[in-house]
Amino acid sequence: MFIKWIIIIMAVLNFGYMAFDGGRALATGDYIRPTSGEYAGQLGPWSRAVQKIGINPESTAMKLIFVVWGLAGLAITVAFATGQPWGWKALLIMNICTLWYAMMGTMGSIIQILLLFLLKMLTNKN
Repeated sequence: MFIKWIIIIMAVLNFGYMAFDGGRALATGDYIRPTSGEYAGQLGPWSRAVQKIGINPESTAMKLIFVVWGLAGLAITVAFATGQPWGWKALLIMNICTLWYAMMGTMGSIIQILLLFLLKMLTNKN
């Protein structure tokens, strides 16, 4: 189904980017940041969210969280893509828990959550 593939692609992009950015940050010491414009050199809004709960966004711990979170999201995406019985619910929960990753992660997760429910409604009608 077309909706399922959109969800899979969005999840791979979202979680893949998190794993890549966290891995890159571990290897080079820094995340990918905008190089020009109003937000040049700044981390995204997610950094303020994690700071509020006491995590330094530039710490090794946060970089590891990015890698583990991204890899977990990719593994769950594979489960969803291969039709594992728990895949739909796990991907839904993972996207709900990824809403903190503002801005692009939040938007991607909201879209995936809506599409997951749409897919569930459409497949339950058949």
